[in-house]
Amino acid sequence: MCEFRTHLGGIGVTIWVAETPPGFVASQPSVGAHGPGAALWTPRSDGSERFREGGPARLVRTPLDQARRPSILQVQDPIVVVSAKRTPIGRFFGALSGHTGVELGTLVVRSLLDDLGGRVLPTRVLLGSARQAGTRPNPARQVAIRAGLPETTVASTINMACASGLEAIADGVRRILTGEAEFVLAGGIESMTRVPYLLDRARTGYRLGHGEVIDSMYRDGFECPLAEQLMGETAETLAKQYDISRLEQDEFAVTSQMRAVAARDSGRFDDELVSVPSSKKPDEVALARDEHPRPGTTVESLAKLPPVFAEDGTVTAGNASGITDGAAAVLLTTRSRAEASGLDILATLRAYEVAGVDPRVMGIGPVPAVRALMEKEALSLGDVDLIELNEAFAAQVIACDRELGFDRDRLNVNGGAIALGHPIGCTGARITVSLLHEMRRRDVRRGIATLCVSGGLGMAMLFERG
Repeated sequence: MCEFRTHLGGIGVTIWVAETPPGFVASQPSVGAHGPGAALWTPRSDGSERFREGGPARLVRTPLDQARRPSILQVQDPIVVVSAKRTPIGRFFGALSGHTGVELGTLVVRSLLDDLGGRVLPTRVLLGSARQAGTRPNPARQVAIRAGLPETTVASTINMACASGLEAIADGVRRILTGEAEFVLAGGIESMTRVPYLLDRARTGYRLGHGEVIDSMYRDGFECPLAEQLMGETAETLAKQYDISRLEQDEFAVTSQMRAVAARDSGRFDDELVSVPSSKKPDEVALARDEHPRPGTTVESLAKLPPVFAEDGTVTAGNASGITDGAAAVLLTTRSRAEASGLDILATLRAYEVAGVDPRVMGIGPVPAVRALMEKEALSLGDVDLIELNEAFAAQVIACDRELGFDRDRLNVNGGAIALGHPIGCTGARITVSLLHEMRRRDVRRGIATLCVSGGLGMAMLFERG
């Protein structure tokens, strides 16, 4: 064993790390490979040991990841969320198509500032955005100034693919812990409708013959440059590895749709929503509730849809997340500052984890992230009341369930991205906002927001009330 000591924001952390044989990395295989929690050593140079075609995914960790690390967030004055808002999620070319991601983010930030009533002033704005082609420089800074914050406000835009919005929140935590800011607005924005096409060689000139128009939606997102596959192809891989049938995926998708429709129609989302005005007639409302859920969805109707990514595949447009537009954000500070400012506290941000997996099975990313989170906090999933796991694909969520064993009655209780949509840079913040409001509505103690990330990452964040 070897010992590391580090400091962040004045907090000392001791990390005990198991020494690793030279040339090897610590590997945490899936339950299906060697049983739950089994650990083994695999040669670093042999990529096939990390990933076996046709076998369960094997989740590789570095030696540092094997450590039991105390949370840097377990401090005397913890980080809290005092406000959380989002726009309704709009369909691709739907009611929000007249607005840019910056405009949607501006609406959310203005609403959060209005709720503060001038009691405090955020000095840092951190926003995720995963489709930045053509958005102009630093969308977060654009949002901050357009929302009415002073020019002294520092703003940064974060691109961590699907986790952009959640990483923005994590970055906000770090900014507060290091003393860079006292109040931080963090979240995510995305207008997938507005993602442009590219002329890759136009700057140097097309000398002769036909040119190619490139869809930056694919170039900057749907295609993984590490796996050299479409995101849906990675979901097909998981479906085969975990023997997940088309029927299972369609049934999961129907549950997501029905839960989202029930939540929307009963007004369960109302407290978290900011209505979006029409881009052409500002006095009129373009969208006041989520647009993507489909009330009439049935297993029979989904069964008629063709597979998208393989002739014999099981992933369809109906059991995958929707292409959508939206924005979401939270306000972070310390508990003492919130109380001194007379602000209500939604929840304490207790801990977060990021993990890496093989990009070809990127959808399994939440598994090591959640496991590390539970180990760090000495908790089990039975101690967690609600879980928001982004539904990139039904197959991906089911694969994570096979590994972690979720209580489905606690998972995505108001539906997920299959029904609500997945505006990429916004989603990490969106699931956080929805989680926090549902935790308060149910008066429960703990909740986790987690998602898989293009390129082979997973992220998980734990919130606690009371």
